[in-house]
Amino acid sequence: MEENKFSFPTEVVDLPSKGLVYPETSPLSSGKVEMKYMTAREEDILTNQSYIQKGTVLDKLLESLIMTKGVNVKDLIVGDKNSLFIAARVLGYGKDYSFTYAGEEITVDLSLVENKPFDETQITKGINEFLYTLPHSNNKITYKILTGNDESNIDKEMEGLKKINKDFSPELSTRLKYMITSVEENRDAKAIREFVDNYLLAKDSRAFREHIKTTQPDVDLMFTTDSGTEVAIPIGISFFWPDAE
Repeated sequence: MEENKFSFPTEVVDLPSKGLVYPETSPLSSGKVEMKYMTAREEDILTNQSYIQKGTVLDKLLESLIMTKGVNVKDLIVGDKNSLFIAARVLGYGKDYSFTYAGEEITVDLSLVENKPFDETQITKGINEFLYTLPHSNNKITYKILTGNDESNIDKEMEGLKKINKDFSPELSTRLKYMITSVEENRDAKAIREFVDNYLLAKDSRAFREHIKTTQPDVDLMFTTDSGTEVAIPIGISFFWPDAE
């Protein structure tokens, strides 16, 4: 039975990162992932209430679809995961995706979604770390592109903080604490958290976030509607099956 799963038709997906941010020992360093077409088994995953409640349903979907041996879904950076979600949706239900935004019915041709260009010269092959100088304080920081594992840890930390104070939701600063890997060459996690909470200027934080948007590998999820409004294509459970939620 194990051999039969490889008899499904498959497609090779080019990752936006080209594999440059992954260690050379990782199968992701090839910049390509082989995926199979969705079946009824994957539809069972999408409607699994336990996965939905735990927030793991989309990761479970990718785990089922990825055929490349040795790939851990949690190692994927967010932009590469987005690319695989787009591919999975096209392979499973076709290229046309419809959703409602501000009362307007929108249909997107997902086959036209392209990978964003990024500056490859900023990447040391196999290392997910980048240098940036905050423009106002001139502090030098290093940062990484968040992986699925980072996103999971952020979600857990946010859940814990909400239990302490349900009205307190420091998601922005929490994400920055996971992204920044050093401040002025200091890699101590406690020092980084103190810097974000007490010394990171709001205008530097904003500049850094804009820098990330334009430099990290990802797919271009922005779409212009018939009315001229630019919206981001939403990716969630309903991206694959409108009735799943």
